[in-house]
Amino acid sequence: MHHCLMERERRRLVLLRHGETEWAADGRHTGITDIPLTPYGERQARTAGRSIAELDLHHPLVMSSPRRRAAHTAELAGLAIERTWDALGEWDYGEYEGLTTPEIRVHVPHWTVWTHPCPGGETVDSVSARADMVLSVAEPALSERDVVLVGHGHFSRVLIARWAEFAATEGKRFALDPASYSVVGYEHSYHQVITHNVDSRTPREE
Repeated sequence: MHHCLMERERRRLVLLRHGETEWAADGRHTGITDIPLTPYGERQARTAGRSIAELDLHHPLVMSSPRRRAAHTAELAGLAIERTWDALGEWDYGEYEGLTTPEIRVHVPHWTVWTHPCPGGETVDSVSARADMVLSVAEPALSERDVVLVGHGHFSRVLIARWAEFAATEGKRFALDPASYSVVGYEHSYHQVITHNVDSRTPREE
């Protein structure tokens, strides 16, 4: 096997979701709105950082969504952001921004982001293309170093699905809790999910 391929086989791509926000705790769809972490979310981020440190990542390239809930999570986790990137932002929910699924279903029965459109927001195809673009940048870096992408729930789940070569809508199969992370990588050049939805297990009360 070529040296670069051997190096890449050992590298890992870590997908870290931001910690708890008030909207996340309430189940409100949070796309472009810049909501801060709750104090509990901040503790979650610190705990996630200690867990990620145990992965012993190799000179990781850390890229973050520009939303403060993501960038602050990275900082509290001890991750040095090299690139803040709009492409890592959450799904744009359009008119459904700030609404919960039960509120949306009053008007659109059985609605989910995976199966129905978001009026004024992103389509599944658009989100899928954005995820593929992110991975087209992140994957080549794995020939030299590990990569950490700090972002959001739905979009990170799309990234996992696309890494595993599934349709973007199969992100519905991958739970990803606040301040949890998943690790994807390779086995014999096949894309694989190595560990998934690793929970920080942070006590709500200190």
